[in-house]
Formats: sequence, C-alpha cells, structure tokens
Amino acid sequence: MLKVERAKWVMDRLEALYPETPIPLDHKDPFTLLVAVLLSAQCTDARVNTVTPALFELADNPADMAQISVESIQSIIRPCGLSPRKSKAIAGLSRILVEKHRGQVPQDFAALEALPGVGHKTASVVMAQAFGVPAFPVDTHIHRLAQRWKLTDGKNVEKTEADLKKLFPIGRWNKLHLQIIFYGRDACTARGCDGTVCEFCATLFPRRKSAVVIKK
Repeated sequence: MLKVERAKWVMDRLEALYPETPIPLDHKDPFTLLVAVLLSAQCTDARVNTVTPALFELADNPADMAQISVESIQSIIRPCGLSPRKSKAIAGLSRILVEKHRGQVPQDFAALEALPGVGHKTASVVMAQAFGVPAFPVDTHIHRLAQRWKLTDGKNVEKTEADLKKLFPIGRWNKLHLQIIFYGRDACTARGCDGTVCEFCATLFPRRKSAVVIKK
C-alpha cells in the first residue's frame, strides 16, 4: 500500500470510528481554551479539566487573571505539573492580552506564539479549535502514530506536521488531528501497541514482525 493509499485508509477509518470530535479540554471561549492547552503540557486533559474550574472561578478572562498573583495561580494549578513555569506564563500572557490585544486572544499564529508559554503546538490548537483556522497540531500521540503508519520519517514534530499537511486535505486537518489523538489514546497507545498490534497497524502492515522504534 502506497503512502497516499495508507493516508486515505486512515482518514476514512478514523471518520467511521470518530464521526464526532468534541474538544477534550473544557473551556468556554478562546482565552479559557488557551489557558487549558497551556496547562495540558506534560499533563493529561482529564487532570486539566479537574483543575480549571477552580482557576476560572477565580478569573476567567485576561483582565481578571492579570490581577491574580502568580502564587495564587500556582497554588491552584500545581496538580498539572510544571506549575512555577505555567503560572508565570498564565499571568504574563494575561497582562499582554490586556495591554496589547484589548483583552482578546489574537487570531494570529505569530501573535499567539509571542505570548509567554505558548509554542507552535499550543498556538495551532487555539487557531484550529477556537477560530476554525486550518492547522495540524502534532502532539506525542500524532507523532507516534504517524511514524507507526509510515506517514512520516519522524525526524521531529515539525517534519511530522509538514508531512501530514501534505498528505491530508486542508479541510480535514482540524478534525483529523483530534481523531488521531483519540485513536492514539484508545488503541495505538505508547505501551499497548508496538506497531504490530492495533487494528490500524495490523491492517496497514500485515507482514510487519518487529516493533517500530519511535523517534522523539
């Protein structure tokens, strides 16, 4: 099966498995989504969702969050890990949104990536899920599965993103990246599949005998 054929099979099968793709992080607007995505770094979405209600009860908009001390933010988000860095980022980006963006999350990759704690993946998630701008955020699940399915050489996440954008139609990017994440959590997990076990790996590579070594 050629790469383009594998991509088509993957896209069609994922659509059958996950016709609906609810955003895993609880939020009510672009700002609360931005904060939730920032908190999700090296933390599960489920844990983030247990932490954000208390945080957003304290402040759910940039103007109010900018008035909250870093220490107060950190005390709430500590279960998410990396709380010293994340709390400073949340406080800092809130001030910048008030001072430079009239209290609104910018609909612009460069402006988002200029905010404290916001890298390309976080910006891509916000652009895709808050504003509907085509993007293909690559997390650990997508990076792993794209290698197992030989849709990329896995050199780095930037290369994986570029390869997937070439393979899949732009109109499917926003939904497809969530579908791949869902499958990576449900079936083709880091420990539960080595590239030979799950439905996708077994179907796409029926003759594969050895585990796929994932490049980080």
